[in-house]
Amino acid sequence: MVRSLELGLDTFGDVTTGIDGHPLPHAQVIRNVIDEAVLADQLGIDFFGVGEHHRTDFAVSAPEVVLAAIAGRTKRIRLGSAVTVLSSDDPIRVFQRFATLDAASGGRAEVILGRGSFTESFPLFGFELSDYERLFEEKLDLFAALIAQEPVTWQGTTRPPLVDQRVFPPVETGHLKTWIGVGGSPESVVRAVRYDMPLMLAIIGGDPNRFQPYVDLYRRAYGQIGRPVQPIGVHSPGYVADSDEQAHEELWPDYKRMRDRIGAERGWPPMQQAEFDREAAHGSLYVGSPQTVARKIVSTVRALGISRFDMKYSAGGLPHEKLMRSIELYGTKVIPLVRELLAGSA
Repeated sequence: MVRSLELGLDTFGDVTTGIDGHPLPHAQVIRNVIDEAVLADQLGIDFFGVGEHHRTDFAVSAPEVVLAAIAGRTKRIRLGSAVTVLSSDDPIRVFQRFATLDAASGGRAEVILGRGSFTESFPLFGFELSDYERLFEEKLDLFAALIAQEPVTWQGTTRPPLVDQRVFPPVETGHLKTWIGVGGSPESVVRAVRYDMPLMLAIIGGDPNRFQPYVDLYRRAYGQIGRPVQPIGVHSPGYVADSDEQAHEELWPDYKRMRDRIGAERGWPPMQQAEFDREAAHGSLYVGSPQTVARKIVSTVRALGISRFDMKYSAGGLPHEKLMRSIELYGTKVIPLVRELLAGSA
């Protein structure tokens, strides 16, 4: 388990605040995200994921372009999306962009495909929300055909058919690692098995152990088809500081503002301090000192048997300088301690 465990970081390019307390321009946030990824590479962190959004509070709408810029300044870290909203994109263009990223990065690209928890991309690109399920199902089916890197013959209802169509550039190694991002539906888990793709669980609230039935379903479904189980990963929010008190104090104001802003759009009540504290203590918020965060990651790894953990380290307006310190502690303190604790239990 210890040798196979990967530890990564995710960001949505949250629009952070500057020293004057005002939001930074989107362009500066993107440049800061690139610097954050460079630091992660220097620290030996395994993976860096960039999310896709199309709204004012997140700066990154074209993650592959940001990842390509990161590729040019890094050496070893794997690079991918967190997630790519396939439903409102063209599967062929998504494949081409990630195949190009893979070439530019020397084989370090991977993609996490999902439906996303935000829907702004649907009207922006001319898609109907009433087609939410059909769009994802058909586009995933086409993408699965594309990653086989054979001439594609495909027909559906969301785009014209393809007949013996070649798509370029090919992935140099012949394989583009493609995950399915799942927020918690059995149908999505079974779909990942049907396409023989790794499973990335987006656990953003509540006890991570409540996802055990999905892990069991994934493994059971693979057993029924007689194929080796693909990797399982977890994506959850977190923040690391020198002490638990400092981490809570620094994260809480910006985390609450972000949560309340999104919650107002979705009919949620404002977040209370007690809810934040419960998530930190028993839920899926990995906040605290390196020791606290490491122990919590180890608990999740042991409970779910995962082979990858990605911490979403950005949180609303939390400043770039604090994010850099969190990344530093994650790479220099948390990751070594996680590996040490897991080695001790092997």
